[in-house]
Amino acid sequence: QVQLVESGGGLVQAGGSLRLSCAASGRTFSSYGMGWFRQAPGKERDIVASITWSGDSIYYADSVKGRFAISRDNAKNMVYLQMSSLKAEDTAVYYCAAATSVRGSWYAPRFRYEYDYWGQGTQVTVSS
Repeated sequence: QVQLVESGGGLVQAGGSLRLSCAASGRTFSSYGMGWFRQAPGKERDIVASITWSGDSIYYADSVKGRFAISRDNAKNMVYLQMSSLKAEDTAVYYCAAATSVRGSWYAPRFRYEYDYWGQGTQVTVSS
């Protein structure tokens, strides 16, 4: 079992920044891939960014490349999403997720079916 708790969401003006955090507990955190997804009202839950257990491989959705940065601290069982140059279209509920079967250091999991544990989500609202 893996428990995930997100924090750091809120209301921010367009062009601003936010840092999301995800605290993980349970299975050995440093052995599997982690990701951030988001879901806007009436839309699918889509990948934002993901990272391998080692941090050696990272994936970003095209919509956030150059603006968002994912990182992890295995010693603290934490994963982060630094979001900059925020746009109104970034408004969504952001979810942290764990892909406990994806343990390689060369492939960052990017599909929903690869993730087996999810946090409760944190709301990010960007005002234009």
